[in-house]
Amino acid sequence: MKKYISPIKAPKVSIAPMVDRTDRHFRYFLRGITKKSLLYTEMITAQAIIHGDLEKLLAFDKIEKPLSLQVAGCSPDDIYKAVKLAEAFDYDEINLNVGCPSDRVSGNQMGAVLMAYPELVREMILAMREGTKKPITIKHRIGIDGTGYLSDDFNNKIFDRYEDMVNFINIIEDAKLDRFTVHARVAILAGLSPKENREIPPIRYDEVYKLKKDFPHLNIEINGGIKTCDEIEEHLKYVDGVMIGRASYENPFMLRDVDKFYDGDIKNSLSRKDIIEWMLPYIEQLETNGENPNLILKHGLELFHGVRGTRQWKQIISPPFKDMKASERVKLALRELPEDILNSK
Repeated sequence: MKKYISPIKAPKVSIAPMVDRTDRHFRYFLRGITKKSLLYTEMITAQAIIHGDLEKLLAFDKIEKPLSLQVAGCSPDDIYKAVKLAEAFDYDEINLNVGCPSDRVSGNQMGAVLMAYPELVREMILAMREGTKKPITIKHRIGIDGTGYLSDDFNNKIFDRYEDMVNFINIIEDAKLDRFTVHARVAILAGLSPKENREIPPIRYDEVYKLKKDFPHLNIEINGGIKTCDEIEEHLKYVDGVMIGRASYENPFMLRDVDKFYDGDIKNSLSRKDIIEWMLPYIEQLETNGENPNLILKHGLELFHGVRGTRQWKQIISPPFKDMKASERVKLALRELPEDILNSK
């Protein structure tokens, strides 16, 4: 069988889909820091798209692009309908979630539990191919542990060896996926919260490296616990791309430097002042529209992470502060925060 080689390149850096994090306001905030990274929506279920308010769920500002829509589901028919409906919104790609370990998701036979059913995953990918001409990608774990998982046909099954991941890839790859994003931890489906699943199972980067070596024709992106540009640079020696998760929220200013991986090591010269000034018109527009400006400000709380001024920044931009509206608080921060920190590049 002829191997499928994707016509698209893997992004050097992407920002992971995160529930209650990667909304349109967070994505706008990040575009003031990184222009090149691939951004994601939060995970949206196929059923929500089929039955929900499409404008509210799927609309975005073009400035957020390149942007991937991540969908979750367990039915090829539902996935097809959802992807077809999303066509009107011109996402750059559609991503299938086969990695979320939460009880709520896996209990509905979505997310990481689907790694136990690669034939079904393959059918869903083929359905997505029928529903869109956009690139189709997948995010999955290196394996799953179903010990204690309450399902008649799955309880206590474990798929956590490298060979199990290879079997999964072998079954789904001929559905013509454009990228495999691999979280380098096993998902434990019972007994751990999603947060614990990001921290307790050990990182196994070497298995993702080996996957790229064994499947050199595939676009392989690595995810899991990556926090610095130095770490990104090291991973890119072995894989095609790197996905950043919580670090983008806990220390967003570090993303200022990731565009260099696209531009031949040309460092971004943005300062924190530049980023705040990028947010200000957006905040003013939210106020004009009668929307809550904290929808974007909450995403910028850690802009001064690890440097002098972080406490003062958080205090000023967090309501209520002197009964000032948000845009006035931001302007006050620009006047009051240490000038050398604001302008450091």
